[in-house]
Parts: sequence; structure tokens; C-alpha cells
Amino acid sequence: MPRKKSIKASAQRFNTEVDGILDFLSATSELGDKHVSWCHELAIIRLYRAFETLMLDTLVGALNNDTSTISEKTGFSFPKHLTDEVCRYLIIGNGFFDFKGRSGLIKKLKQYLPDDHKFLQAVSKRAYRDALDKLSSARNYAAHESQQSKDAFRKATAQKRVGAAGSWLKCRGRFDEIAERLKELAIEIHDNAPY
Repeated sequence: MPRKKSIKASAQRFNTEVDGILDFLSATSELGDKHVSWCHELAIIRLYRAFETLMLDTLVGALNNDTSTISEKTGFSFPKHLTDEVCRYLIIGNGFFDFKGRSGLIKKLKQYLPDDHKFLQAVSKRAYRDALDKLSSARNYAAHESQQSKDAFRKATAQKRVGAAGSWLKCRGRFDEIAERLKELAIEIHDNAPY
């Protein structure tokens, strides 16, 4: 019998990576204010990348572990055992895994998972809404610094005026709050995963 994709291992890898990012930020405390802000912008991009990987790996694992999930959504009967590569191809084809904010992520997951799937239910929880919205908007603002990304960031953070994304993230432990909430989501995913 083929091996099942380990969602638990993906969640553990994510939390280890988040801890590394937090360690990196702790090591930058001796830098000047501007450089600490830049480090927070780099950190939010890395955090987003790690989260994106966790979401793709978890979705691949959900399909790999139980193909009835995608069969239920598509109406097509899939074989009981699909490889990770086939599951990944069903999700991203020749492209890449992308979603627009929390609502876009939920919409993407609903393409493949039934509404009562524990992974979808975890991501949809109100407890993670704020962190997911801030993660996406801060990452986009840090990466692009466009007016559109600035406006979305201002809306997600409920700020009238904002400077750089890194300046906002470094104040009052905001980056740490986002990171810790995402680690909680990863733990919930880990605890609900069969493998």
C-alpha cells in the first residue's frame, strides 16, 4: 500500500520554520531602527512563504489521505490511492499555489474539500481571521509597496495612516502575535490530521 502524505510532519516543519524566523528577528535587536523594520519585512515574506507551503502540503495530504474528498467536490470518482505528485498536479497544474488573503484561501480549499472537512473548518475559524488577513496584507505591502497593497494593509490593520509594513510589524509584538496565531493553527491541523 502506498505511503500517505504526512500532514503532521508538514505542520511540525512549519512551526520549526516559524521559530527560526522569530529567532532571526530576536538576533536583529541590536540593529538600527530602519534595519529592524527591513528585517520584519523580510520576516513577513518568509512567514507567508512558509504558510503557503503548509497550506499546499496540507491540501495535498488531505487529497492523498482520502480521495473521497475531491470526488465529493468534483462528482468524479478518483482511485483510492493517488500519489503526492498527482494530488499536487490536481491543485496547481503547471502553475503555482496562490490565494488572495484569507477569503481567497478558504475559496481555494472549498474547491477540493467538503465544508465539513476539519482542515477547512480550522482555517475558517474566527480565531485565525485577524492573523490570516494581516499576514496576507502585510506580506503584499512588504513585497510590492503599491498603493493598492498599502490600502489593503491599512484596511486589515484598521490604521488611518501607515508607514512601512516592517515599522508596523515591529511595534507592540505585532509580528510575534501573527506568527504565534499561525503556529496555533498549525498545531490544530497537526492534531486533526490522521498522518
